[in-house]
Amino acid sequence: MKTRFAPSPTGYIHIGNVRSAIYPYLLARQQDGTFILRIEDTDQARFVEGATELIEDTLKWLGLEWDEGPVVGGPAEPYFQSQRADIYRAWGEKLIAKGRAYADPTDSETIQKYRDECNAKKIPYLYRNFRPENPPEWKPGIPLRFKADPKPRKWHDEVMGDLEAGPEVQDDIILIKADGMPTYNFAHIVDDAEMGVTHVMRGVEYLSSTPNYLALYEALDLEVPKLVSLPHILAPTGNKKLGKRDGAKSATEYRADGVLPEAMLNYLACLGWNDGTEQEIYTKDELIKNFSLDKIQNSGARYDETKLLWMNGQWIRRIADERGIDALYARTITGDGFWPESAAPYDDEYKKKVLAIIYDRLKTLADLRDMTTYFFENPTVDLEMITGNKFLKKFSEDELSDMLMLTSRKLETIQDWNADNLQAALNELLEETGKKPAELFSVIRIALSFAPFSPALHLTMNVLGKNLTLSRLQTAATALEND
Repeated sequence: MKTRFAPSPTGYIHIGNVRSAIYPYLLARQQDGTFILRIEDTDQARFVEGATELIEDTLKWLGLEWDEGPVVGGPAEPYFQSQRADIYRAWGEKLIAKGRAYADPTDSETIQKYRDECNAKKIPYLYRNFRPENPPEWKPGIPLRFKADPKPRKWHDEVMGDLEAGPEVQDDIILIKADGMPTYNFAHIVDDAEMGVTHVMRGVEYLSSTPNYLALYEALDLEVPKLVSLPHILAPTGNKKLGKRDGAKSATEYRADGVLPEAMLNYLACLGWNDGTEQEIYTKDELIKNFSLDKIQNSGARYDETKLLWMNGQWIRRIADERGIDALYARTITGDGFWPESAAPYDDEYKKKVLAIIYDRLKTLADLRDMTTYFFENPTVDLEMITGNKFLKKFSEDELSDMLMLTSRKLETIQDWNADNLQAALNELLEETGKKPAELFSVIRIALSFAPFSPALHLTMNVLGKNLTLSRLQTAATALEND
């Protein structure tokens, strides 16, 4: 088995493109086959510098290593279409020799005239109806067209089932352009044949072109590979194909925002595929084991970023719980890192302590920037956060100040500053003050962090340390008293 991912280097990698890489990768790995990366860069007008490297880097980030292609090489080199012009020319000559291709010097203005004529008559435009009678000998600089043999076509799609189309959708398509570069319609068929691709997986938008592809396979005496059409990823509204305007970001942007590769792989693999179970969290190995073409749904799958972020949070916790805080911490310092700037002077061990008590609240690694700042710098005192808290509104500022000072005096007596002793001291404070946990603990938590959320109180104080904890309690108490 040989599968391939054949992207065009025309800019950022949309998540729909990424899914088109995941499925052929999973299938090849499951069947001990070969996964090929091929760069379809014949459209030089749309070529974006650095896009190929971005494609390669994204695949590596997701763990989708390729067996043949750029960097690693392979028996069918080169793997850039722009470097395979001689190969396409040779296959084009085969079609000319068989009478199935011809040089077409017709200029674009004349072609547009043909289109306009058909529109005026309200009939479908088919170039084969305007085929030149005495085409010249083909040479570089003149487009090469396929000479269609329109007839009913039937084929089987591994996702869409048995399909058919009539002769009316088959035409004389361009094979090689005037600049010597092949069109996608021709190049992918030649490349798949040369590289021994057995399963062609691509978006469902290519279904309408399949009859023309089948005609080319027939004319070239090629066996048709397994055809696998992947339904669209739909916008959250479910009524159209997902686009950048619908809020979906590129894989690179999600990576920069702290989405883990395990979560992205997991989410996109399950977006339009289900193994028939209730399982939602899959490792790469589990996906490889369970993947099958017959479980790909034949309708579009609605994109849900909320689900992606939920899944990312699950993976953050899984890595921490199964591989340890050190493993998760290593992810937080990749690239520019995900910690707030104020964390820079602090050593790794302190940041690991912070991570150990905060990770179960993270949806993305980038959340660290906003959720941990108070561990690295004194927060700005905002008394409204205390007095406006729903559990604390009934207390006067003097009463709130007294609670904080009483807490400070209690904690000051702790000799061995650790989480267990801190929890014991907090429990004793509840008995001594007669306050409810939501009341006493809320005022303490806000005084320490002035943040909307924070980890368990005894864990937060343990990481902050005795001196900083007491200092912040006293600062907030004084501010309340003097307000």
